[in-house]
Amino acid sequence: MLGIVYKSTGSWYTVKSEKGTFYECRIKGKFRIKGIKSTNPIAVGDVVNFDLETKGDETVGIIDEIRDRKNYIVRKSVNLSKQTHIIAANLDQVFLLVTLNNPMTYTSFIDRFLVTAEAYEIPAVLLFNKMDSYKDAELKKVNALIRLYKAIGYPCISLSAKMGDGVAEVKSLMLGKTSMFSGHSGVGKSTLVNALEPGLRLKTAEISEQHLQGQHTTTFAEMYDLSFEAKIVDTPGIRGFGIVDMEEDEIGGYFPEFFELKSACKFNNCLHLDEPKCAVKQGLEDGSLAPSRYHSYVQMLTEGDDTYRMDIYKEK
Repeated sequence: MLGIVYKSTGSWYTVKSEKGTFYECRIKGKFRIKGIKSTNPIAVGDVVNFDLETKGDETVGIIDEIRDRKNYIVRKSVNLSKQTHIIAANLDQVFLLVTLNNPMTYTSFIDRFLVTAEAYEIPAVLLFNKMDSYKDAELKKVNALIRLYKAIGYPCISLSAKMGDGVAEVKSLMLGKTSMFSGHSGVGKSTLVNALEPGLRLKTAEISEQHLQGQHTTTFAEMYDLSFEAKIVDTPGIRGFGIVDMEEDEIGGYFPEFFELKSACKFNNCLHLDEPKCAVKQGLEDGSLAPSRYHSYVQMLTEGDDTYRMDIYKEK
């Protein structure tokens, strides 16, 4: 039987068959010794083959094959820094929710997420949430970020999931697609999903006043069929986003504004650090490139993919 993985808890997988029936499935042991470096060999969104086995009154599915993925998005495993974690597979687009405070989403985190999406050829949309909560000075900062990322080419939507503002625009982008929602805990993912599809009633939580961070309300990634011909993947709140398996000479290619200038650099293998006649460094000097983006690039290049915790992403 052929099906799509809708939920993964690490040892059990909820799979929807082509006929629309959901089955609880396990995987054959061979998947665990195939040399897959990720902590989860099967991810939400995977297309799998499975057979049913009945023991007594219980029927379970046994997954014996994973079909080729068109894409996937991955991050560094928090507990096992040498391994990776596949968040979801076979996506049409990813939405990253961004908030200026409670909690703060640092540009380093945004840029690492966008670089990962670029690397796996997944279109990304930035959702600037909680716009109703900002004062004038904060609104100026948020709008400056929106202008920055729009200029690069990323779609940006001003949003207040709690008030319903901007939700219709997000919904229109989701029609006929499988979308993943991501961001730190507390940025309003579950609130937004509930606004898009009230019947889901996803659990929401308040911000921890002590640490100004969200309380985790989503434990595992899970996909949902929506009433308006769309699928979403809701993910656990992510504290950090370490880039994975990227060579230093390719990272710049995942910054679209750097890639456009690269051909004007004196050297074909320019890393945009200390090389002479570097078009990227010139763009930084003349103000056509954002310092925050360049800082993110240098951080990725020099600190590698072992840097993933949110608390190190504070602006310098």
